[in-house]
Amino acid sequence: MSPQPQEEPLEVFLADRRNLTADLSTAVARCSKALGLQHAVVYLADLQQRHLVPLTDVTSTLPIDGSLAGWAYRTESLRVEESETGDVVTVWFPLLDGAERLGVLAVHTSALTATTLVRGKALAGLLAMMTTSKRTYKDTFVQRTRTEAMELPSEMLRAFLPPRTIGNARVVSTAVLEPAYSIGGDAFDHALTGSMLHASVFDAMGHDLASGLTTAVALAACRNARRTGVDLPGLVECVDDALTQWLPDQFCTAVLTQLDLEKGVLRWSNCGHPPPLLIRDQQLIADAMVGEPEAPMGLVTLLAARPRRTHTLQLEPGDRVLLYTDGVTEARTHDGSLMGLERFADYVIRATATGEPAPETLRRLIHSILDSQDNSLRDDATILMFEWQPAQRR
Repeated sequence: MSPQPQEEPLEVFLADRRNLTADLSTAVARCSKALGLQHAVVYLADLQQRHLVPLTDVTSTLPIDGSLAGWAYRTESLRVEESETGDVVTVWFPLLDGAERLGVLAVHTSALTATTLVRGKALAGLLAMMTTSKRTYKDTFVQRTRTEAMELPSEMLRAFLPPRTIGNARVVSTAVLEPAYSIGGDAFDHALTGSMLHASVFDAMGHDLASGLTTAVALAACRNARRTGVDLPGLVECVDDALTQWLPDQFCTAVLTQLDLEKGVLRWSNCGHPPPLLIRDQQLIADAMVGEPEAPMGLVTLLAARPRRTHTLQLEPGDRVLLYTDGVTEARTHDGSLMGLERFADYVIRATATGEPAPETLRRLIHSILDSQDNSLRDDATILMFEWQPAQRR
Protein backbone atom coordinates (compact mmCIF):
# COMPACT_ATOMS: atom_id res chain seq x y z
CA MET A 1 0.00 0.00 0.00
CA SER A 2 1.51 3.28 -1.09
CA PRO A 3 1.99 5.98 1.57
CA GLN A 4 -0.49 8.85 1.70
CA PRO A 5 0.94 12.18 0.41
CA GLN A 6 1.77 14.62 3.19
CA GLU A 7 -0.04 17.94 3.26
CA GLU A 8 2.03 21.06 2.69
CA PRO A 9 2.39 23.44 5.70
CA LEU A 10 0.39 26.19 4.01
CA GLU A 11 -2.43 23.76 3.22
CA VAL A 12 -2.59 22.78 6.89
CA PHE A 13 -2.74 26.43 7.94
CA LEU A 14 -5.48 27.32 5.45
CA ALA A 15 -7.55 24.26 6.30
CA ASP A 16 -8.09 25.55 9.85
CA ARG A 17 -10.74 28.29 9.58
CA ARG A 18 -9.69 29.72 12.95
CA ASN A 19 -6.41 30.86 11.43
CA LEU A 20 -8.16 33.04 8.85
CA THR A 21 -10.51 34.65 11.37
CA ALA A 22 -7.78 35.36 13.94
CA ASP A 23 -6.27 38.80 14.36
CA LEU A 24 -3.34 39.50 12.07
CA SER A 25 -0.64 39.12 14.74
CA THR A 26 -1.90 35.67 15.66
CA ALA A 27 -2.25 34.66 12.02
CA VAL A 28 1.31 35.77 11.25
CA ALA A 29 2.71 33.83 14.20
CA ARG A 30 0.75 30.65 13.38
CA CYS A 31 1.52 30.72 9.67
CA SER A 32 5.20 31.46 10.26
CA LYS A 33 5.39 28.45 12.58
CA ALA A 34 3.56 26.25 10.08
CA LEU A 35 6.03 27.24 7.36
CA GLY A 36 9.05 26.76 9.58
CA LEU A 37 9.98 30.45 9.54
CA GLN A 38 11.68 31.83 12.63
CA HIS A 39 9.85 35.17 12.96
CA ALA A 40 7.89 37.52 10.70
CA VAL A 41 6.64 41.12 11.02
CA VAL A 42 4.13 42.97 8.84
CA TYR A 43 4.79 46.65 8.06
CA LEU A 44 2.22 48.83 6.29
CA ALA A 45 2.90 52.12 4.49
CA ASP A 46 1.36 55.14 6.18
CA LEU A 47 -1.24 57.23 4.37
CA GLN A 48 1.35 59.52 2.75
CA GLN A 49 3.79 56.71 1.95
CA ARG A 50 6.65 58.13 3.99
CA HIS A 51 6.96 55.48 6.70
CA LEU A 52 6.53 51.73 7.17
CA VAL A 53 4.56 51.09 10.36
CA PRO A 54 4.86 47.71 12.15
CA LEU A 55 1.49 46.05 12.73
CA THR A 56 2.42 42.72 14.24
CA ASP A 57 5.35 43.48 16.54
CA VAL A 58 6.68 46.09 18.94
CA THR A 59 9.42 47.59 16.83
CA SER A 60 10.38 50.91 15.26
CA THR A 61 8.77 52.65 12.33
CA LEU A 62 11.02 52.62 9.26
CA PRO A 63 11.44 55.35 6.63
CA ILE A 64 10.43 54.40 3.10
CA ASP A 65 13.23 56.60 1.80
CA GLY A 66 16.54 55.50 3.30
CA SER A 67 15.98 51.94 4.54
CA LEU A 68 16.32 48.47 3.05
CA ALA A 69 12.68 47.82 3.94
CA GLY A 70 11.76 50.97 2.04
CA TRP A 71 13.89 49.83 -0.90
CA ALA A 72 11.80 46.63 -1.09
CA TYR A 73 8.63 48.72 -1.00
CA ARG A 74 9.80 51.23 -3.61
CA THR A 75 11.08 48.66 -6.10
CA GLU A 76 8.54 45.90 -5.38
CA SER A 77 11.34 43.36 -5.00
CA LEU A 78 12.93 41.51 -2.07
CA ARG A 79 16.00 42.64 -0.19
CA VAL A 80 18.28 40.66 2.13
CA GLU A 81 19.88 42.20 5.23
CA GLU A 82 22.35 40.56 7.59
CA SER A 83 22.55 41.52 11.27
CA GLU A 84 25.72 43.08 12.70
CA THR A 85 26.54 39.84 14.53
CA GLY A 86 25.87 37.78 11.42
CA ASP A 87 23.64 35.25 13.19
CA VAL A 88 20.30 36.56 11.85
CA VAL A 89 19.27 37.33 8.29
CA THR A 90 16.26 39.50 7.51
CA VAL A 91 14.53 39.13 4.16
CA TRP A 92 12.28 42.03 3.20
CA PHE A 93 9.42 40.94 0.92
CA PRO A 94 7.14 43.50 -0.77
CA LEU A 95 3.57 43.14 0.45
CA LEU A 96 1.49 43.32 -2.75
CA ASP A 97 -2.21 42.74 -3.28
CA GLY A 98 -2.34 42.50 -7.04
CA ALA A 99 -0.86 45.79 -8.29
CA GLU A 100 -1.30 47.65 -5.00
CA ARG A 101 1.64 48.17 -2.66
CA LEU A 102 0.57 47.68 0.96
CA GLY A 103 3.93 47.57 2.73
CA VAL A 104 6.59 44.94 3.41
CA LEU A 105 7.00 41.67 5.29
CA ALA A 106 10.16 41.09 7.34
CA VAL A 107 11.13 37.43 7.71
CA HIS A 108 13.93 36.80 10.23
CA THR A 109 15.88 33.56 9.90
CA SER A 110 19.18 32.11 11.06
CA ALA A 111 19.88 30.51 7.67
CA LEU A 112 18.89 31.82 4.24
CA THR A 113 17.79 28.98 1.96
CA ALA A 114 15.77 28.59 -1.20
CA THR A 115 12.95 27.12 0.92
CA THR A 116 12.97 30.21 3.14
CA LEU A 117 12.58 32.47 0.11
CA VAL A 118 9.77 30.42 -1.41
CA ARG A 119 7.85 30.13 1.84
CA GLY A 120 8.45 33.77 2.73
CA LYS A 121 7.03 34.85 -0.61
CA ALA A 122 4.01 32.60 -0.09
CA LEU A 123 3.49 34.09 3.38
CA ALA A 124 3.72 37.64 1.97
CA GLY A 125 1.07 36.84 -0.64
CA LEU A 126 -1.30 35.35 1.92
CA LEU A 127 -0.85 38.20 4.41
CA ALA A 128 -1.42 40.81 1.68
CA MET A 129 -4.84 39.31 0.96
CA MET A 130 -5.66 39.06 4.66
CA THR A 131 -4.60 42.66 5.23
CA THR A 132 -6.78 43.94 2.39
CA SER A 133 -9.73 41.99 3.77
CA LYS A 134 -9.33 43.00 7.41
CA ARG A 135 -8.55 46.70 6.97
CA THR A 136 -12.03 47.32 5.52
CA TYR A 137 -13.56 46.78 8.97
CA LYS A 138 -10.71 47.03 11.50
CA ASP A 139 -10.02 50.63 12.51
CA THR A 140 -6.75 49.64 14.14
CA PHE A 141 -5.23 49.34 10.66
CA VAL A 142 -6.36 52.87 9.80
CA GLN A 143 -5.25 54.31 13.14
CA ARG A 144 -1.76 52.89 12.85
CA THR A 145 -1.22 54.23 9.34
CA ARG A 146 -2.31 57.81 10.10
CA THR A 147 0.11 60.36 11.53
CA GLU A 148 -2.41 63.12 12.30
CA ALA A 149 -6.13 63.73 12.73
CA MET A 150 -8.22 63.74 9.57
CA GLU A 151 -10.72 66.49 8.81
CA LEU A 152 -14.37 65.54 8.26
CA PRO A 153 -14.59 66.30 4.49
CA SER A 154 -11.47 64.21 3.91
CA GLU A 155 -12.82 61.36 6.03
CA MET A 156 -15.99 61.31 3.95
CA LEU A 157 -14.22 61.39 0.59
CA ARG A 158 -11.64 58.76 1.49
CA ALA A 159 -14.44 56.33 2.32
CA PHE A 160 -15.36 56.50 -1.39
CA LEU A 161 -11.87 56.17 -2.88
CA PRO A 162 -10.72 52.93 -4.51
CA PRO A 163 -7.24 51.43 -3.86
CA ARG A 164 -4.33 53.65 -4.89
CA THR A 165 -3.22 51.18 -7.56
CA ILE A 166 -5.07 48.63 -9.68
CA GLY A 167 -4.02 46.68 -12.73
CA ASN A 168 -3.68 43.46 -14.68
CA ALA A 169 -1.42 42.10 -17.43
CA ARG A 170 -2.38 44.90 -19.83
CA VAL A 171 -2.68 48.04 -17.72
CA VAL A 172 -1.61 49.65 -14.46
CA SER A 173 -3.47 52.63 -13.02
CA THR A 174 -2.20 54.47 -9.96
CA ALA A 175 -3.09 57.69 -8.14
CA VAL A 176 -2.06 60.03 -5.32
CA LEU A 177 -4.06 62.74 -3.55
CA GLU A 178 -2.86 65.50 -1.22
CA PRO A 179 -3.18 67.09 1.29
CA ALA A 180 -3.87 63.65 2.70
CA TYR A 181 -5.70 64.74 5.86
CA SER A 182 -7.56 67.81 4.61
CA ILE A 183 -8.71 67.21 1.04
CA GLY A 184 -11.85 69.15 0.16
CA GLY A 185 -13.27 68.38 -3.26
CA ASP A 186 -10.70 66.35 -5.20
CA ALA A 187 -11.09 62.63 -5.85
CA PHE A 188 -10.05 59.91 -8.27
CA ASP A 189 -11.68 56.71 -9.43
CA HIS A 190 -10.47 53.72 -11.42
CA ALA A 191 -11.92 50.29 -12.04
CA LEU A 192 -11.57 47.29 -14.35
CA THR A 193 -14.62 45.82 -16.06
CA GLY A 194 -13.97 42.98 -18.49
CA SER A 195 -11.64 44.35 -21.17
CA MET A 196 -12.02 48.00 -20.10
CA LEU A 197 -10.26 50.37 -17.73
CA HIS A 198 -12.37 53.23 -16.37
CA ALA A 199 -10.36 56.11 -14.87
CA SER A 200 -11.52 59.56 -13.75
CA VAL A 201 -10.55 62.57 -11.67
CA PHE A 202 -12.94 65.10 -10.09
CA ASP A 203 -12.49 68.59 -8.65
CA ALA A 204 -15.50 70.19 -6.93
CA MET A 205 -15.99 73.90 -6.38
CA GLY A 206 -14.74 75.07 -2.99
CA HIS A 207 -12.87 73.32 -0.19
CA ASP A 208 -15.40 72.33 2.46
CA LEU A 209 -17.93 69.64 3.35
CA ALA A 210 -20.24 70.74 0.52
CA SER A 211 -17.36 70.26 -1.93
CA GLY A 212 -16.72 66.78 -0.63
CA LEU A 213 -20.43 65.96 -0.86
CA THR A 214 -20.51 67.16 -4.47
CA THR A 215 -17.62 64.91 -5.40
CA ALA A 216 -19.13 62.00 -3.48
CA VAL A 217 -22.39 62.33 -5.43
CA ALA A 218 -20.48 62.55 -8.72
CA LEU A 219 -18.49 59.42 -7.84
CA ALA A 220 -21.61 57.51 -6.84
CA ALA A 221 -23.48 58.53 -10.01
CA CYS A 222 -20.49 57.58 -12.16
CA ARG A 223 -20.20 54.12 -10.60
CA ASN A 224 -23.94 53.53 -10.63
CA ALA A 225 -24.10 54.19 -14.38
CA ARG A 226 -20.92 52.22 -15.11
CA ARG A 227 -22.15 49.15 -13.24
CA THR A 228 -25.33 49.04 -15.30
CA GLY A 229 -23.35 49.02 -18.56
CA VAL A 230 -23.92 52.65 -19.57
CA ASP A 231 -21.45 53.90 -22.21
CA LEU A 232 -19.25 56.95 -21.65
CA PRO A 233 -21.62 59.65 -23.03
CA GLY A 234 -24.51 58.26 -21.02
CA LEU A 235 -22.32 57.99 -17.94
CA VAL A 236 -21.42 61.68 -18.11
CA GLU A 237 -25.08 62.53 -18.57
CA CYS A 238 -25.97 60.53 -15.44
CA VAL A 239 -23.48 62.52 -13.35
CA ASP A 240 -24.81 65.81 -14.78
CA ASP A 241 -28.37 64.78 -13.93
CA ALA A 242 -27.49 63.66 -10.40
CA LEU A 243 -25.76 66.93 -9.52
CA THR A 244 -28.53 68.99 -11.11
CA GLN A 245 -31.20 67.10 -9.17
CA TRP A 246 -29.59 66.73 -5.75
CA LEU A 247 -27.07 69.60 -5.53
CA PRO A 248 -28.31 72.30 -7.92
CA ASP A 249 -26.00 74.96 -6.43
CA GLN A 250 -22.85 72.86 -6.74
CA PHE A 251 -20.68 71.75 -9.65
CA CYS A 252 -17.38 70.02 -10.32
CA THR A 253 -14.92 69.67 -13.16
CA ALA A 254 -13.88 66.20 -14.26
CA VAL A 255 -12.21 64.04 -16.88
CA LEU A 256 -13.74 60.60 -17.42
CA THR A 257 -11.94 58.00 -19.54
CA GLN A 258 -12.45 54.50 -20.88
CA LEU A 259 -9.56 52.44 -22.28
CA ASP A 260 -10.10 49.32 -24.40
CA LEU A 261 -7.39 47.03 -23.06
CA GLU A 262 -7.26 44.85 -26.17
CA LYS A 263 -7.09 47.54 -28.84
CA GLY A 264 -5.63 50.45 -26.89
CA VAL A 265 -8.43 52.81 -27.95
CA LEU A 266 -8.86 55.57 -25.38
CA ARG A 267 -12.11 57.55 -25.14
CA TRP A 268 -12.58 60.49 -22.81
CA SER A 269 -14.88 63.36 -21.95
CA ASN A 270 -13.54 66.59 -20.47
CA CYS A 271 -15.99 68.61 -18.38
CA GLY A 272 -14.25 71.92 -17.70
CA HIS A 273 -11.07 70.25 -16.46
CA PRO A 274 -7.36 70.60 -17.36
CA PRO A 275 -6.74 68.32 -20.38
CA PRO A 276 -4.94 65.02 -19.76
CA LEU A 277 -1.30 64.56 -20.76
CA LEU A 278 0.07 61.86 -23.06
CA ILE A 279 3.65 60.66 -22.56
CA ARG A 280 5.04 58.49 -25.35
CA ASP A 281 8.62 57.23 -25.65
CA GLN A 282 9.62 59.47 -22.72
CA GLN A 283 8.30 62.58 -24.46
CA LEU A 284 5.27 64.75 -23.85
CA ILE A 285 3.04 64.72 -26.93
CA ALA A 286 1.90 68.33 -26.90
CA ASP A 287 -1.83 68.99 -27.20
CA ALA A 288 -2.57 65.31 -27.93
CA MET A 289 -5.59 65.39 -25.62
CA VAL A 290 -6.61 69.03 -25.81
CA GLY A 291 -10.15 69.81 -26.95
CA GLU A 292 -12.65 72.63 -26.86
CA PRO A 293 -13.55 73.55 -23.27
CA GLU A 294 -16.89 72.37 -21.96
CA ALA A 295 -19.02 73.26 -18.96
CA PRO A 296 -18.32 71.63 -15.57
CA MET A 297 -20.56 68.79 -14.45
CA GLY A 298 -23.80 69.99 -12.90
CA LEU A 299 -24.05 73.08 -15.12
CA VAL A 300 -26.05 71.52 -17.94
CA THR A 301 -27.80 74.83 -18.66
CA LEU A 302 -24.50 76.04 -20.15
CA LEU A 303 -24.48 73.21 -22.69
CA ALA A 304 -27.42 74.61 -24.63
CA ALA A 305 -28.67 72.07 -27.17
CA ARG A 306 -25.24 70.62 -27.94
CA PRO A 307 -24.41 67.30 -26.27
CA ARG A 308 -21.05 66.76 -24.59
CA ARG A 309 -18.30 65.54 -26.88
CA THR A 310 -16.47 62.24 -26.57
CA HIS A 311 -12.87 62.23 -27.83
CA THR A 312 -10.91 59.23 -29.12
CA LEU A 313 -7.19 58.44 -29.28
CA GLN A 314 -5.27 55.33 -30.34
CA LEU A 315 -2.59 54.56 -27.76
CA GLU A 316 0.71 52.88 -28.51
CA PRO A 317 2.34 50.22 -26.29
CA GLY A 318 3.92 51.80 -23.21
CA ASP A 319 1.95 55.06 -23.46
CA ARG A 320 1.26 56.78 -20.15
CA VAL A 321 -1.74 59.06 -19.66
CA LEU A 322 -1.92 61.53 -16.77
CA LEU A 323 -5.11 63.00 -15.34
CA TYR A 324 -4.57 65.73 -12.77
CA THR A 325 -6.22 68.64 -10.97
CA ASP A 326 -5.02 72.23 -11.13
CA GLY A 327 -3.62 72.04 -7.60
CA VAL A 328 -0.66 70.18 -9.12
CA THR A 329 0.38 72.73 -11.72
CA GLU A 330 -0.42 75.66 -9.39
CA ALA A 331 1.83 74.34 -6.64
CA ARG A 332 5.01 76.29 -5.85
CA THR A 333 8.52 74.89 -6.17
CA HIS A 334 11.49 75.54 -3.86
CA ASP A 335 12.37 78.78 -5.67
CA GLY A 336 8.79 80.08 -5.32
CA SER A 337 7.81 79.64 -8.96
CA LEU A 338 4.78 77.71 -10.15
CA MET A 339 5.20 74.02 -10.92
CA GLY A 340 3.52 74.63 -14.29
CA LEU A 341 2.54 72.11 -16.91
CA GLU A 342 5.93 71.73 -18.60
CA ARG A 343 7.84 71.22 -15.36
CA PHE A 344 5.25 68.73 -14.17
CA ALA A 345 5.47 66.72 -17.40
CA ASP A 346 9.29 66.90 -17.39
CA TYR A 347 9.44 65.47 -13.88
CA VAL A 348 7.22 62.54 -14.82
CA ILE A 349 9.29 61.86 -17.95
CA ARG A 350 12.57 61.85 -16.02
CA ALA A 351 11.10 59.57 -13.35
CA THR A 352 9.78 57.25 -16.04
CA ALA A 353 13.23 57.05 -17.66
CA THR A 354 14.64 55.43 -14.50
CA GLY A 355 12.41 52.43 -15.05
CA GLU A 356 10.77 52.65 -11.62
CA PRO A 357 7.20 51.38 -11.16
CA ALA A 358 4.40 53.83 -11.92
CA PRO A 359 3.23 54.03 -8.26
CA GLU A 360 6.74 55.01 -7.19
CA THR A 361 6.89 57.70 -9.86
CA LEU A 362 3.78 59.35 -8.43
CA ARG A 363 4.88 58.90 -4.82
CA ARG A 364 8.12 60.75 -5.43
CA LEU A 365 6.39 63.41 -7.51
CA ILE A 366 3.78 64.29 -4.89
CA HIS A 367 6.46 64.34 -2.17
CA SER A 368 8.59 66.75 -4.18
CA ILE A 369 5.58 69.06 -4.46
CA LEU A 370 4.79 68.81 -0.74
CA ASP A 371 8.40 69.19 0.40
CA SER A 372 8.80 72.40 -1.60
CA GLN A 373 5.86 73.92 0.31
CA ASP A 374 6.54 72.69 3.85
CA ASN A 375 3.86 70.01 3.42
CA SER A 376 1.18 72.69 2.94
CA LEU A 377 -0.67 73.02 -0.38
CA ARG A 378 -2.88 75.93 -1.37
CA ASP A 379 -5.27 73.59 -3.14
CA ASP A 380 -5.96 69.87 -3.46
CA ALA A 381 -3.54 68.10 -5.78
CA THR A 382 -4.58 64.83 -7.42
CA ILE A 383 -2.72 62.83 -10.05
CA LEU A 384 -3.87 59.63 -11.72
CA MET A 385 -1.62 57.89 -14.23
CA PHE A 386 -2.26 54.76 -16.24
CA GLU A 387 0.03 52.85 -18.59
CA TRP A 388 -1.18 50.58 -21.37
CA GLN A 389 0.79 47.35 -21.64
CA PRO A 390 -0.65 45.15 -24.42
CA ALA A 391 -0.16 41.38 -24.37
CA GLN A 392 2.88 41.33 -26.63
CA ARG A 393 4.74 43.58 -24.15
CA ARG A 394 4.14 41.42 -21.08
